[in-house]
Amino acid sequence: MHIKRFDDAQPYVAPNHFGCHGLRLQGFEAGGPTNQWIGFSQFLPQGGAGPDATPFEKVYVVLEGEMTVIIDGVETVLHRYDSCTIPAHEVRKLENRSNHTAKMLVVIPYPPEAKP
Repeated sequence: MHIKRFDDAQPYVAPNHFGCHGLRLQGFEAGGPTNQWIGFSQFLPQGGAGPDATPFEKVYVVLEGEMTVIIDGVETVLHRYDSCTIPAHEVRKLENRSNHTAKMLVVIPYPPEAKP
């Protein structure tokens, strides 16, 4: 078992994100997961990401607040404990349209060049 305390999580900067503070909860470390990493994203009001896509799928789980996910012009609001899977190469945009910080878990496989 590999335990990592929240107080030990290190920040990371996610490309094409704004008004967002990311912490790496698991991954990219000895003894951690071997096929994916887990991020904790905190989006300030009016913060977001994209539009962009990745060559691998992602899973988002909203823990607090709400996030609007926009794909092909279709807007879906995810609320507390809602989740979604974004397939590889699907262009998405994320927006926190509320006046509250939105907190979200992100599960992403390692890029081939970064596998531990």
